[in-house]
Amino acid sequence: MTQSLKFYTLGLLISVLSLPLAAQQTLWKPVADKVFLQEKSELVHTPTAVTQVALLAGRSFAVVDGKLQELKEGSLQPVSDSPAGIQKLEVIGADAWVIAASGLYRFGGNSWEQLSEDSFVDVCLHQGKIHAATREAIYVHETGKLTNIEPNGGYLSSDVTMLMEDGTQLLADPVKLGPITAIASYSGTLHILRPGKLVQLSGKVVNEHLIDWGNLPSKTTYDLLSLGSRLYVSTDRGLGVLRGASLQQIKGADGLPVEDTRELAQGFDRDVWIATTRGAVRMLEDDWHYFGADHWLPDNQVNDIAVGENEVLLATEGGIGIIRYEPFTLRKKSDHYEQWLEEYGHKRMGFIHTLYQYEGEWVREISDNDGAHTATYLSAMSYKYAVTGEETARQEAVNSFQAMLWLERITPIDGLIARSIWSRKGDKGAMGQRGSGGLPAKWNATADSLWYWKGDASSDEIIAHFYSVALFHDLAAKGQEKELAKEHMRRIAGYIMENGWVLIDADGQPTRWGRWNPEYLLRPYGWSDRGVNGLEALAFTYSTYALTGEERFKKGYEQLVDWGYAENTVKQKNTFPPSQIAPWDDNLAFEAYNTLLRYEKDPILRSFYLRSLERTFEIKRMEQIPWFNFTYAAMTGNDADLEAAVQHLREWTLDCTEHNFANSHRDDLFVEAGYTSYEGGLKAISPRETTVMRGARRAIVLDGGRNSTLIMEPTGFIRDYWMGRHYGLIQAPEANDHDFLEVDRGSGEKVGAAPYDGPDRPDFL
Repeated sequence: MTQSLKFYTLGLLISVLSLPLAAQQTLWKPVADKVFLQEKSELVHTPTAVTQVALLAGRSFAVVDGKLQELKEGSLQPVSDSPAGIQKLEVIGADAWVIAASGLYRFGGNSWEQLSEDSFVDVCLHQGKIHAATREAIYVHETGKLTNIEPNGGYLSSDVTMLMEDGTQLLADPVKLGPITAIASYSGTLHILRPGKLVQLSGKVVNEHLIDWGNLPSKTTYDLLSLGSRLYVSTDRGLGVLRGASLQQIKGADGLPVEDTRELAQGFDRDVWIATTRGAVRMLEDDWHYFGADHWLPDNQVNDIAVGENEVLLATEGGIGIIRYEPFTLRKKSDHYEQWLEEYGHKRMGFIHTLYQYEGEWVREISDNDGAHTATYLSAMSYKYAVTGEETARQEAVNSFQAMLWLERITPIDGLIARSIWSRKGDKGAMGQRGSGGLPAKWNATADSLWYWKGDASSDEIIAHFYSVALFHDLAAKGQEKELAKEHMRRIAGYIMENGWVLIDADGQPTRWGRWNPEYLLRPYGWSDRGVNGLEALAFTYSTYALTGEERFKKGYEQLVDWGYAENTVKQKNTFPPSQIAPWDDNLAFEAYNTLLRYEKDPILRSFYLRSLERTFEIKRMEQIPWFNFTYAAMTGNDADLEAAVQHLREWTLDCTEHNFANSHRDDLFVEAGYTSYEGGLKAISPRETTVMRGARRAIVLDGGRNSTLIMEPTGFIRDYWMGRHYGLIQAPEANDHDFLEVDRGSGEKVGAAPYDGPDRPDFL
């Protein structure tokens, strides 16, 4: 057995043994981390519309105000001797064929040749020769000149009533090709698009009866594209697709995101690019990709598309969108996000922060949930260390663990945690004046006046501490770190139990949402929270008992069971009424599932929790979010749509800026076959078509964004990827080349928030 095979076998064994007992017999199959093409976006804004784009010999061109310009280093520069009034650019071979107000031109990249002063509408390659169409005629370019292809005696009609016995035709009027709007070569034959009608030039015959079955989606037609066995026709109500003599339709119900289609372009991988009035669409053999403003495009009105080798230019009313494709693996993508956290300054004293614009610069948000946001990164680095054994990952986990410890140690009461900590000397921006539920923020100064800690902690923060610290204890902690992890859990769980299952704040009053007591959960006021809050209490109590062995936590857990909390978890996920659906509760529930099901072995109690997870996952399954799918697979061993979940990770955008996005206008808003929408969602939107999110990352939100004034931390991806690797749901990359595993290190140029410059966090080790 080779060394690599031994390593793979050992890794597989460790992955299986890391699963909860009930999940060690699995029905899922691990997903390979294959090389895929990752999109990268660049925008070039212009004061007026870009009407045409072209890629010629590795150079990028655009038409602005009717003149040709070249895109160099992010800016447009005029091309000398460009004709005015350019209406169309078509690159065929080594030349661009340019239709302008003054006629037809050939542009070789450095020189112009005018071929005709006539007014043309389209150009195509047919039987190896350039053919150009005016409104009424088609010309072939041969030996340096254009020749009308109309035969002597004119064209013939496909109308059999015109046919005489000797094969001639009796025509009352000449047969015309026009009015021509577009031409294309399909199946060795020229096809002509007239307004609302597709015809064919078969030798001398203008065949108006080429279609045996089907109709165009609309009489409002725009463009033609011939690709293999298909001829595509764009219309304002979908695509027409000619296959042989059958004309089929592709509409929103078939997956087309926008039916109002305009220009068509052949892609680089047997795909089709579609310009629409509401964004751009990439049509693949078995998938659809939608690209809209503000992330991918300067404007949603797309006028033209040019496709090169792994590069696409999109002309819009507001400038040029550039989409480049680069080979990636999920491992490389995780590395990209880890580097992003460093370069953009999301880290501060072990905490993880969102960035926002404040007085012209990026600053870190000291939020309501710094503990919860940091918990995701702590768990990510714990998983990563468990998979790779890299000490750098372990030290990252230790650093964030100490930040979590500090949230409890900074308060004057053992077991009481802060939401966040503000440095009076080191932090920029504004202290948040709003707290949980819109109530005023509760900031408390430390005795030395160096820090303010935010009170009124909620159940969100509590379960995040137990979820992440327990994982850290099990996967990454060593020596004293393990003891501190157990002590941290002991202090918080003990404080809540001692106060009757309520989190008492520094002012002696219960916090707004820190309630797990039966007086709240088993009465009408807190009835809708009885499932998720009860699940949290069961999780943090039992996990503390499992790690410390202290009987008081076991007794507390048994008390919760006696109150019916275990049974109440079964229907913890609310689906109605809409006012009772709190998307963030899904994240809390899955943190609790991950914590409780790792430790609880009692088959009767596990049956409640597994039924709860089954029900919750069925509700969330349509969103295909890895956090949910991976948890379900790891805790149950059941099939969990892993291919779809891994694809979800591949579709994350590399840019973590919260650009605006809009999908509610789309024509493909339907639930994918095999799934059911229980929460009213119309469609699970790909992360490519939204923005980087945290927490539950609700995929059924159609519109959103923050006007590009906020940068989200991409810790959810890092956590999900390494979680998948830890449990064997995702295999190690097949590629060994460094270029497929890591991104190039940054230039060191300052981006994002400036480094934290203030007093340091206490060291608890």
